[in-house]
Amino acid sequence: MARIAPDTSRNFTVLVVGGGVAGLETMLALRELAGELVEVELVAAEHQFFYRPLAVVEPFGGPRIGPWELADLTRAAGVRFTPGELRAVEVEAHTAELRSGQRIPYDAVLLACGARPTAAIPGALTFRGPADVERFAALLEDVKSGEAKRLVFAVPSGIVWPLPLYELALQTATELEREGSEATLGIVTSEPAPLALFGRAASEAVQDLLRQHGIAVHASVYSAELHEGLLKCVPEGEVPADRVVALPRLSGPEIDGVPRDRNGFVRTDGHGRVAGAPDVYAAGDLTAFPIKQGGLAAQQADAAAEAIAAAAGAAIDPRPFRPVLRALLLSGGRPTFLRVELTSGHRGSSTASLDPLWWQPGKIIGRRLAPFLANLGVFDVAAEPNEGDILRIETDPAALHELMLPHA
Repeated sequence: MARIAPDTSRNFTVLVVGGGVAGLETMLALRELAGELVEVELVAAEHQFFYRPLAVVEPFGGPRIGPWELADLTRAAGVRFTPGELRAVEVEAHTAELRSGQRIPYDAVLLACGARPTAAIPGALTFRGPADVERFAALLEDVKSGEAKRLVFAVPSGIVWPLPLYELALQTATELEREGSEATLGIVTSEPAPLALFGRAASEAVQDLLRQHGIAVHASVYSAELHEGLLKCVPEGEVPADRVVALPRLSGPEIDGVPRDRNGFVRTDGHGRVAGAPDVYAAGDLTAFPIKQGGLAAQQADAAAEAIAAAAGAAIDPRPFRPVLRALLLSGGRPTFLRVELTSGHRGSSTASLDPLWWQPGKIIGRRLAPFLANLGVFDVAAEPNEGDILRIETDPAALHELMLPHA
């Protein structure tokens, strides 16, 4: 397939592989930081960018956001776009090979290929995002009609991003309360406490929210399979369930020539550099960083982009990845803002608030990606406030949905 690009040539070529949050954030950061010093090419297996975090509101009547053509987004950023799936990286030759056989040379390559979701609990509906919205909506109708009276949401063991499951559970509870439907809801999680990765204060706030909605929590429980109305757990135990909604377990994609751990993820240093692979960088869910979330992916992308820009000759001092986890928990009522600093293996400054904790026009928190989408008219948002890390929006859910609606 022909490349889509502006007519331009630059000396230092950077190949960005992946059309998700990390890939797009890297692309934008390089254009800003290095300008004419670099020629950027984005390769992606998918032709579209999906705003995945809002898939959880669609079954409840929320808006569908996107998707958008990557060709349009890259063109707006002045970046070359090549559709294709990466098969291998030839590190010594500085060449990437696509499954089509096409070979693309680079001076630096940033891998942002994401992770592969796989079903973790037999018998459960695995909610991966937009692709499973209709299936969950049908399940929700079964619960409303009384066909299924016991609904369990399960966070499996392994590498997962748990927040969407809590959003589905809370919105389901709110919907049933609104319509006067009766059902027993529960969460079975391998976590020691609900959303424990956000730290104690935020986890306790989420626990209180679940309690208010009558959602039972079974923590430190490992789900095995749904069989004849029982969610079987290991090493022992059972939870009654007519239906189970589970998150997928994540693993890294197969890329020849790049060192990976036993789960297929790529280990990086604080600047996104891949050990043992000169001029190869990685960001986002592909990396071995244990928390897979769009905002963190954007932070990793910014750190890697700074290191690449410096290698290309930009006059900057690259800053390492300093993770701050931020998330907007949608519950069907007033959303909750969660924030925690992730430092040296422990949690600091854990916060949960009904008041906004940061400036950001949506759930994906990217320094450059969010304003870029806003400038394209993707979102109806206010300008960034001078105060910096504050989001000035109404926290009424209807207003939040309006905020996120794309222009016609």
